[in-house]
Formats: sequence, C-alpha cells, structure tokens
Amino acid sequence: MAALVAGTPWMRIRVIPELAPPLIFRRHFRRNFSVRASVDSNAPVRVRFAPSPTGNLHVGGARTALFNYLFARSKGGKFVLRIEDTDLERSTRESEEAVLRDLAWLGLDWDEGPGVGGDYGPYRQSERNSMYKQYAEKLLESGQVYRCFCSNEELEKMKEIAELKKLPPVYSGKWATATDEKVQEELSKGTPYTYRFRVPKEGSLKINDLIRGKVSWKLDTLGDFVIMRSNGQPVYNFCVTVDDATMAISHVIRAEEHLPNTLRQALIYKALGFPMPSFAHVSLILAPDRSKLSKRHGATSVGQYRDMGYLPQAMVNYLALLGWGDGTENEFFTIDQLVEKFSIGRVNKSGAVFDSTKLRWMNGQHLRALPSEELSKLIGERWNSTGLLTESEGPFIDEAVQLLKDGIDLVTDSDTALSNLLSYPLRDTLTSSEGKPAVEDKLSEISASLLAAYDSGELFGALEEGHAGWQKWVKGFGKTLKRKGKSLFMPLRVLLTGKLHGPDMGSSVILIYKAGNHGIVAPQAGFVTLKERFEMLRQLDWEALKQDHPALESAASVSN
Repeated sequence: MAALVAGTPWMRIRVIPELAPPLIFRRHFRRNFSVRASVDSNAPVRVRFAPSPTGNLHVGGARTALFNYLFARSKGGKFVLRIEDTDLERSTRESEEAVLRDLAWLGLDWDEGPGVGGDYGPYRQSERNSMYKQYAEKLLESGQVYRCFCSNEELEKMKEIAELKKLPPVYSGKWATATDEKVQEELSKGTPYTYRFRVPKEGSLKINDLIRGKVSWKLDTLGDFVIMRSNGQPVYNFCVTVDDATMAISHVIRAEEHLPNTLRQALIYKALGFPMPSFAHVSLILAPDRSKLSKRHGATSVGQYRDMGYLPQAMVNYLALLGWGDGTENEFFTIDQLVEKFSIGRVNKSGAVFDSTKLRWMNGQHLRALPSEELSKLIGERWNSTGLLTESEGPFIDEAVQLLKDGIDLVTDSDTALSNLLSYPLRDTLTSSEGKPAVEDKLSEISASLLAAYDSGELFGALEEGHAGWQKWVKGFGKTLKRKGKSLFMPLRVLLTGKLHGPDMGSSVILIYKAGNHGIVAPQAGFVTLKERFEMLRQLDWEALKQDHPALESAASVSN
C-alpha cells in the first residue's frame, strides 16, 4: 500500500508516474495514492498562528501562538500572524482587535501580518477569496475536483443509509463520474453546486508528527470532500492549505484537535503540487478534572487574566510549561531564556493540566523579580487608582512595597496588603482564642509601659530616627520589662499593629508612623493612626477583657 509520508522539514511532493494523466482524472481517479517526498533543507523556517476572530484569545490558543513564536525565534525564522475570518457570521473586527491586543500584551510580536504587512499578504482570509477560487478552478481543470449538484436532502439521505449499514458517513460519489452532458444540463438549469475533491479509494497517509510521532489514516474512511461551498465560499481545510503553501509555511504547529484535518490538507497539497510542511500537533490544555478547559472552570481567556492583575511575563512562563520543559527542575524563565531553551522535541504529547494556583504563585515570582523602581511604580499607581493613597510615588510607597511584596502575588493583592497594614483590628484580636494567651501574658502591664513611652515622647522620638532609632528603643524597652524575643515582640506587635502576625514589626510601625504624619493615606482607606491606637489602648478595660466581656466597644469608638 502506497503512502504519503510527511514530517521532515519542507518536503517537495511529486507524483509517481503510475498515476493516470490529468485528462482521465475527470471521471476515473479511483486508484492507489502513492507519492515520494524530497527534502529542501535550505528552506527558511516560517511558522504561523492563525486565530479565528470569533471571541477572546483562549489560553490554549495563546500557548499555541507562544510555541510557534519560540520555535521561530529559536531557529532564526519568521513568526506569521494570519486571521482566519471566513466564518462571516461570527467573525468580528472587535474580536480581531482583542486577539491582536492580547498577543501584543504577551510580547509575541509577529514579523508578518495585520498592522505589520509582509511579502505574503494579505493576511486576512476574507481578503484572499480570489486566490482560493483561482486554485479551486485549477483543480477543477485537472479533474482532481468535480462539481457536485447534490441537494442537502440527498446528502442527508446518504448519511442515513451509511448509519444503517454502520459505515463511515462518506459521500457516495454520485457526481464523481457524471458525464459532461449531465453537468452542463444542471449548469444550464442554474442548480447550485459545490466543488468536491476526488479522494483515492485505496492507500493511506502517514506523517511523522514532530510531537506525536508516526500518525496514519486510511483513505477509504474519508470520501470525496467539499472544498468550495455552493455560495462560492471556500471551506476551512482548502483555505488553510492554500494559505500555508502560498505563505511558504515550513512548520505547522497547532492544537491536536486539528490532527484529523491533516489528511484532507495533505491531499490538497499533493494535488496542487505544493511543498508540504512539517506538522506538530500540541495536546489540549486540561482542567483539573482532566476535561477540556472551558469557561465553566473559571477564567480561560488571556484578557481575563490581564484584567485580574497577572503579568504578561508570568503568563508566558506558565503557558510554556504546559507541556514543555527544558529537562531540569527550573521553572522560572524569561522570554529570552525560553527562546534559548525551547525545542519542539521536548513538547509532551500528553495533555497538560491548567493549575490556577500554580499560575498565581508564578506571577508572584515574576512580580518580585521586577526591578524595585518598576515594582514601586506598578503598585504605587494601583494604590492611587483604587483610592487608598493620595499619591502614586515617593519614599513611603517605596518602603511599603518592599515591606509588603512577599505577600503579594497579584498586583490586586497589594490593596489587601496595604489595607491590613493600615488597619487596627485590636478588638477582634484580643477577643479571639488565638489572642487569649497574649492577653493572659500580662499584656495590660506591657500596654501601660508602652503608653508611658508614648506620653513621654520617647517612642515617637525613636521612630523619627527610623530603623536605628526603633531598634535602640525596643532594646531598652525590653530590658525595662525584662523581656526579649517572642515574649517581647508578640505583645508589642499586638498593641501596636492590632494583629498577631504580619510583616516585619519595626518596619510596619515606622511606616504607620510616617503615614500618620505625611497625610498620604486617603480618608476612605480606614487608616488608624498611631495616636488613635494609643488612645484606644488608654481606654481599654483590661479587667473586663479578662472576664470575656465586650470591653473594647468604647475603645473602638475612638477611631471612628
């Protein structure tokens, strides 16, 4: 059994002489399918990403685009963007613009395509219809395509008969051997027709997929298929083949759901005498339940993750690891490192599970890897835009970002981190079961000593001196109380911050002090200044607290 073998770079296909000449193709093309391929190793690497502008850019599509981009850059080739907008009812220019915006946000700059141009345009299928018709007519003239006048009712009947016989629902070939007279008769009546491609009855197609290895199909399961609809619009598989061939695409890297399309496309390549690209079919991205990732699993589009505060470099890093790895334990990559390390041979053929928790963690890694100035600008602008701060830059913001960044995985997390720093939930802490040991460890006595340090101006004087002043004061305060370590810092944290846990206490207290003096915190932020905190402490009824009474109601009113 003869076969079409594909998968090596940039293959030229030539027909074996045993095939009948073109004139006989018109009516008798049912014979073995047999071709040979020769390799053009000097052909430049050209890959394409070809989204349909019918919605948002899915993370699966983004990963496909990324793998194409990385392959092209790693080989010194070209990354082409082509818009497949032949679905006239669903395609919109708004969706196209959204896809382009998302790709640009990810940093996947295309060498040819919309907004860039190139030598192989136009780059929208809707602008290439004349080319498709030209090649369809060429196939009609050669006899490799014929007119089919079957009505929809006839085609449905064929499917029903096939189902009853438990056979594949393939076209019966009614018009494959029609006489010229019969065809002309239907044309004269104005009967609508499609163009159908003649598929050999015997033979098989074999490709060496760069990811999945050897894949083969039997031709007798296909049947003659439509390449042009009765309304003159080309069918997807015909468009894609003509586009990839005329754009000199050397490698087709796409989702595995397109694997069955390869059979039809290979036949069209061969019939038109086009060189055949290498194929690489990437596995689907799966949800945690190992079903296909969809909207019911949460956010699935690139735009949604951008709006949620994710960084493009984190998205790129995470998407690259969905089915690929460099063979080491390393998981942190910049785009340049990915280009250097990427190999299509290391792409896994099994499905990769999308883990939103892992993505969030990775975003935190990239966020904290940003230069300090860039990170402060990013978060400072966020705090200002959300109404927490009245300014977007300055020493206070720089210090706050450095203090809080370890608890921030998304830029949006910074709101909660700053709000926690500025708040003073003393009542909730002291009345909680976790806070009870602190209360019972003579917290009232430590509070009295702390109030004395506040009233004397000693504490605020130390805070004016910054970290050195704080460290000197807290050391002396501990000696006075004969406490150190946790027995000193835990009660101080509770009394000064109102919390049992948090970032470095000294840095926190200094920032709270500065915030109260500089007026940088917006009125609606719920900020409790140090002065207000000490007034709350002064009014606490510690005896009532020990008896589990709501002793802090009056104290809480001070901050209101």
